[in-house]
Order: sequence, then structure tokens, then C-alpha cells
Amino acid sequence: MSYNLLKGKKGIIFGALDENSIAWKVAERAYEEKASFILTNSPVSLRIGKLHELSNKTKSIIIPADATSLSDINILFEKTLDLFGGKIDFLLHSIAMSINIRKGLSYPYINYEFLKKGWDISAVSFHKIMKVAWDRKAFNKWGSIVALTYIASKISFPHYVDMSDYKSYLESITRNFGYYWGIKEKVRVNTVSQSPCLTRSSKSIKGFDKFFLLSEKISPLGNATAQDCANYIITLFSDLTKKVTMQNLYHDGGFSKTGIGITDTIST
Repeated sequence: MSYNLLKGKKGIIFGALDENSIAWKVAERAYEEKASFILTNSPVSLRIGKLHELSNKTKSIIIPADATSLSDINILFEKTLDLFGGKIDFLLHSIAMSINIRKGLSYPYINYEFLKKGWDISAVSFHKIMKVAWDRKAFNKWGSIVALTYIASKISFPHYVDMSDYKSYLESITRNFGYYWGIKEKVRVNTVSQSPCLTRSSKSIKGFDKFFLLSEKISPLGNATAQDCANYIITLFSDLTKKVTMQNLYHDGGFSKTGIGITDTIST
């Protein structure tokens, strides 16, 4: 169901890969809510994903960009602002990768070159994207910038390895850059800490299936799906949340606030 929440708004969505990814669901919902947007991902991801299918479905244009490359990001914004004939209103950062996880390395034995690469992709890219947008004065007043994070930024999940560090840094960027965006441009910057979702990237995390089931059991409302997350992000892009900024917003069915689950002891 559409509520026209984003009618007339324009944006950029980073990181959609296939129909299981949160960014993909956000793009579908943004289209339903009457937004116009650019889809972008790295050239490698364009080859292995289904972004062209999403582009056709949402009548959107794809502009490839390596989010770690300032040159690529500048070209992306230049083309986007030209195509839209003006500034944008929202942006989603849904980008993360850990080479250490892919290589099966545990936290005490991480490779530092892999660490730096993953840090650049998963966290520093958020600063780079906002820096280019800042320099180009790319956002309308009361715009909204959202990045995806996870509760492992706050508590230890051993199999999340260095991705936990990246998410902590990502949330720090949100608070620090969010202050400047708010003061100067009235633009909101937030992270959404989502429940575990079954995506291409999550499947590389050791023991993910077991953790997914545990989280489902502990969370009072159960895990939030990728579709649920997309619905939530749409509200953050909309004018309904104009005074929400610099926040890490938990969207996890209550998992982040629950101690020992008591599901088995409650009679129904």
C-alpha cells in the first residue's frame, strides 16, 4: 500500500544486489511511495547481482560507482544532480564487506591489510559519500541520510569478526557528521540497527543460521525482515521524522533490549 510519503522526493540508493538485500526492498518501497532515485553499486557487484532487473522494475537509472573512490562518487553526484535538475532528498548507504570473514579468519588472527580494505568499504565510504555530497551542496533542506548497522557494534559476536569494528566506526561517523549536516543544512543522518537477515553477505558469517534462529526466539516480536526494515527506512526518508538525527535506531523486534529470553516459560 502506498501513502505517497516520498512523492516528489529524489535520492540515491547504494548497495542493492538481489531481491534478498535490504537496499533492494528499500528501492521497491521508495518507488511505491512515488520517489525517484538513482541506483548505484560497484562495477563488480553489477556483474554478479541483478540491479538491472530492479532498475527496470522501479524505472530508475543505474550509475556505477566504487564507494571507496572519491572520483567515482564525484561522478555519481555530478550525473545525479544533472539528471534530476537539482538537489536530492534522501540517501541509503547499504554497503559492507569483511575480507577476513570471507577468508574464515577469527578476530585474534585478522589480516591487517584485509582490515583496512574492509574498513574503507564498510565505514569510511559513508564519510566519503557525505563529504562529496557536502562539498557539492547536494541535499535539500530536511533531507535524510541512512546507513545500515548491527548491534555487534555494541556487544561481542565473535563470528562477526572485524565487521563489528566497522559498524562502530560507521555509527561514530553518523553522530559526528550528523551534527554538521544538521547545523548547516537541516539534513538528518541516522543508522538503523537491523535484525539479522538472510542475505548473500550474511551467509558468509560462520554459524549465521543458528544465530538467526536464536535471535528469532529471544526477540519479543521476532526478527524484523528485510521488508520490515525497508518500511522503517521509508519513514526516515519521509517528512514524518524531520527531527530525528544522529541516532542509532534499533529495528530488531526488541532483541537489543532483551536479556534472557523467557519464551519457553510463558504459557499461551
